[in-house]
Amino acid sequence: MIVIGGGPGGYVAAIRAGQLGLRTLVVEEKHLGGICLNWGCIPTKALLRAAEVWTLVNHAREFGITVEKPSFDLSAIVKRSRDVAKTLSQGVAHLLKKNKVEVADGRGRLNGPGKVVIEGAKGKRSVTADHIILATGARARVVKGLEPDGERVWTYREAMVPESLPKSLLVVGSGAIGIEFASFYRALGVEVTVVELLDRILPVEDAEISGLARKAFEKQGMKILTGTQVKALDKGRDGVTATLEDGKGKTQTLKVDRVIVAIGIVGNTEDLGLETTKVKVEKGQIQVGPYLETDEPGIYAIGDVAGAPWLAHKASHEGVICVEAFAGVEHVHPMTRENIPGCTYATPQVASVGMTEAKAKEAGYDVKVGRFPYRGNGKSLALGEPEGLVKTVFDAKTGELLGAHMIGAEVTELIQGYTVAKTMEGTELDLMHTIFPHPTLSEMMHESVLDAFGRAIHF
Repeated sequence: MIVIGGGPGGYVAAIRAGQLGLRTLVVEEKHLGGICLNWGCIPTKALLRAAEVWTLVNHAREFGITVEKPSFDLSAIVKRSRDVAKTLSQGVAHLLKKNKVEVADGRGRLNGPGKVVIEGAKGKRSVTADHIILATGARARVVKGLEPDGERVWTYREAMVPESLPKSLLVVGSGAIGIEFASFYRALGVEVTVVELLDRILPVEDAEISGLARKAFEKQGMKILTGTQVKALDKGRDGVTATLEDGKGKTQTLKVDRVIVAIGIVGNTEDLGLETTKVKVEKGQIQVGPYLETDEPGIYAIGDVAGAPWLAHKASHEGVICVEAFAGVEHVHPMTRENIPGCTYATPQVASVGMTEAKAKEAGYDVKVGRFPYRGNGKSLALGEPEGLVKTVFDAKTGELLGAHMIGAEVTELIQGYTVAKTMEGTELDLMHTIFPHPTLSEMMHESVLDAFGRAIHF
């Protein structure tokens, strides 16, 4: 097997293939671990953790602790983030070696079915394999008029390694990436404005959760403009002037030091030699079947290049499904996309799995909805984190858990409980009969289920 791309989809697929005894080669042009590990998921969480610690230090007095004149070192924060990414990238190399996976540094291109040409520092070579997985990931979407220049207008990459903090920042796009950067920079004292074309921030989340998130961010001093489009960016010596237009056609200008453009991603389908095969690409996504197979026998695609949701854990899971399917492992089944959790690591955190309340109703379900607030939970009060909500959506007829939506401290860890329940096709009775430890934040998950059926104990 040959994997083109060593990100969270590609390297996981390679490790699983190695475990199954397949002779496996990974072709990686830049860094093992891909964008996620080196310039995305992992280093951004290190930055956000620094912001959390800084916020906690500034509220230490609430816990009876005095901290005199706290300060932070931006270069040290960035260095720690890069060091974490470097450590994990080296760990991926070790895991591949452990599973007898060969790694080739360079760019891989298809040269017809079963054939890959690798070009790198050591020259060019051709390799063949029975199975080839395309795991080439994606890049930031660029829109005309909002092109990044790496200096005044940033993508996620420049935003992750700032040499100094801007006084003011415009974030274009309020998905997970945009909101996470907005949260980080706001926590460190930057004046942040978020512009979203749609009518609410975090638009893929449940509307109620989006509303609570907006209130929390605005309370922190963030300015949020929804239903607004950035029409142009005029870059000058001392900043950027953005022309904004709302849904009624009214325009205004906003001058800021820096702009982060976070309006989605585009799959890396170019220059892969796809034209030498029957692989189909539509709207920037390689078209695949239930087991990630393309129209060319023996060629597969996983992760961002194969379409939404653009999440590392989705890519990793697809890699395992793909390899196990063509290796003949028993009990392999296609991914259920409704069971893929989504997380936003801002302050407060947001996490969800399954249908929103609105989507469930649109699908024709008669729903029962449960809610439990953080302020009703003992552990959240002890932590000093009283703001948040756990919301559950059930099919009223069958008791099936349709979706769960959460905002508050550590919900990105809590959501997996509901994800397991959905994967196992759990009902309200399964969750009601589950014993949750006390005192924990997870008790709110239990109470939300109970509330959906009129049985909440503590609220």
